[in-house]
Amino acid sequence: MIQLAILSGKTAGTRWATRRFPVRVGRSPDCDLQLEEHGVWDEHFEISLDPATGFVLESKSNALVIANHQPVEHTVLRNGDLIEIGAVKLQFWLGETNQRGLGFREVFFWTLILAVCASQIFVIYWLVR
Repeated sequence: MIQLAILSGKTAGTRWATRRFPVRVGRSPDCDLQLEEHGVWDEHFEISLDPATGFVLESKSNALVIANHQPVEHTVLRNGDLIEIGAVKLQFWLGETNQRGLGFREVFFWTLILAVCASQIFVIYWLVR
């Protein structure tokens, strides 16, 4: 999951998150993240997931995308990268992960240790007798 924090523009201060890729960002209603701001094109850029390299940002049809103060057409995104399109500044973040509860595994593990200890005590008792 990724998050885009909107730092400037009409919707500044909001966060947008997704788990589906590719993600299209632009002014068009067909885009996943729609931004009605000055300088934002209908389809401005796309973020896709490449298993070999990570999250890849690609600008669409010569749209100006600035990532970390450098104009880019294609770049690999890292946690905290700043993306500027038109009058909007976005910050790229990896989403928070949800860790599964480990309670069952912990109870199973300690039960297993108790069973091994009890069986060792029984074997020692049986051998001494």
